[in-house]
Order: sequence, then C-alpha cells, then structure tokens
Amino acid sequence: MAVVSTILDVPYSPAHPLLQFDYYCVKGNGDAQPLLVFVHGGAWRSEDKKDHAEFAQRLAAATKYPVVVPNYRLTSRTRVEHMFRHPGHTEDILGFLKFLGDWVTPPELEAPFDPREMYLIGHSCSAHMLASIFLDSTHITPSLTPPAQLLEAVKGLVLSEGIYDIDRLLSTFPPYRDWFIEDAFGPRESYEPFDVNHYRLRDAGKSPSSWLILHSKADTLIDIPQSQLMYDHLKKVHEGNTGSIIVRDFDTLKDEHDEILRGDEYVKLVQGFVSRVRGLTPQAQGLLPK
Repeated sequence: MAVVSTILDVPYSPAHPLLQFDYYCVKGNGDAQPLLVFVHGGAWRSEDKKDHAEFAQRLAAATKYPVVVPNYRLTSRTRVEHMFRHPGHTEDILGFLKFLGDWVTPPELEAPFDPREMYLIGHSCSAHMLASIFLDSTHITPSLTPPAQLLEAVKGLVLSEGIYDIDRLLSTFPPYRDWFIEDAFGPRESYEPFDVNHYRLRDAGKSPSSWLILHSKADTLIDIPQSQLMYDHLKKVHEGNTGSIIVRDFDTLKDEHDEILRGDEYVKLVQGFVSRVRGLTPQAQGLLPK
C-alpha cells in the first residue's frame, strides 16, 4: 500500500477554533492531482474529522489523490439559549470549499492538488449539506450560494446514506424530531423548505452534473427511500443533459450506517466513480451508459 503523509489541524477560518481540516496525500505523485473532500456526518451534532483518519488514509492510498477532511461547527447536544442551527454547519463547509480554491499550500506539501478539479463525498447529514450548496436552495438559504468558480471546480459528488427529505424521515422515524432535527433546524410543523428533492439546478444548469448515490440495505438508521427519491430527483433535473452521470448503488454495501466507511467496498465505489467522471471527453459523453 502507498505511504500516506498527513498534515493535521490546518485552520481554514478564524471564526472558530474548530474550523480546521486534515490533509492526506501520497508523496511523489507528480503533477497536481484532483482533490477528494470528505465531509463527515453525525446528525449535525457529533463526530470529528479525526474519527475518519483511517478512512481518509485508505482513500488516498487507493486513488493516489489527496484527501481532505474538514471539521465544522456542531449543534449542541443539550438545549441552550442560542442553538447553532442550519444553515450554519453548511455555511462552514461552503467557506471551507471556497478556502481551498485560494489556499497557498505549505512548502512541505509534496503532493499538490488542482483546485479546479474536486470531488466531494457527503455521508448522512453531510449529504444534505452538500446538496443544499450544489442544488439551488436560494429561496430558503441564500447564504449557501456558491461562487461560479466553485461550481466549475466540483466535477462530481458522492452521497451515501443521506438525509434529503426531513418530513419523510420523521414520518418513518418519529423519535428523530426530538433527538436531533428540532435542535439542528428549529421547531417547525413541517421541514418541507429544507427538502433538497425540491431544489433545482443552480445558475442555468451549472450545478455539477455527475452524482453517485449510495445506500446500504443493512442501514437501520436511514431508509433506502431517502436515497431513491434523491436519485429520481437528480435524474429528472438532469434530463436532456447528455453529459451527466447520475448513478446509484444500493446493492454493493452490506454494512450498517457508519460501518460502510470501514470497508473496502466504499473506497472502491468512490474510486470507480471518480475514474469514470475523469475519463469523460466531450466526444464520449453521450455514449456512456447512465
């Protein structure tokens, strides 16, 4: 296995001490490579970048591409007067992605990345976060509007075990309202405005056109209809775009909600998707199966 070097706790914003990221790369890999960005889940209230160090190392070793894992501010697990809520978590991630486009990499970084070619991976709640940035949520969260440069740089997204339709989630898992949804989004009768399955493409179709939706049938925390509806929505909004790659896999992953990140199959799925997107040329786009 390739030797992976790490640079830990790199700050990306002075707004809060938590706003740091870790960088994983394979040394001596030549020219600037695409960048893989993994955003952790945790119901908007838990987990840390360091929890995913082993996954990031395996992903970097398998793909030979640099991998970054950011932290973002979390909603308190106990009720406080001023709860940190959506879209704050996602604003942090948008700020991080914009930071990457201008980051002056340190001299010791032996494996530079190309900020014009990024692939994003969102798991669980961060699937909702990334979809809220790269689909058009302007009507409810205008602060999540990405700059044109970032829309152009992100070539594809991988979303796994995602939360996309909160009202449907609560109808299937009613205890989630008190467990984390009201804390993260505030008390509401309906969370329909935050249903990413209603969001259109951004800026006249400039949202990324390549998406991979993953779900394990063994996941007991989030049900497959969440991912199926997201896949159906993406197919619909990209209809007629011969350059789009909208794919799903609900069969390969066999483990529980978070355990899928510990197996080799997840890494292989990400690697295969990125390779497929990178292999596109303008002449071949319309020939690839969807």
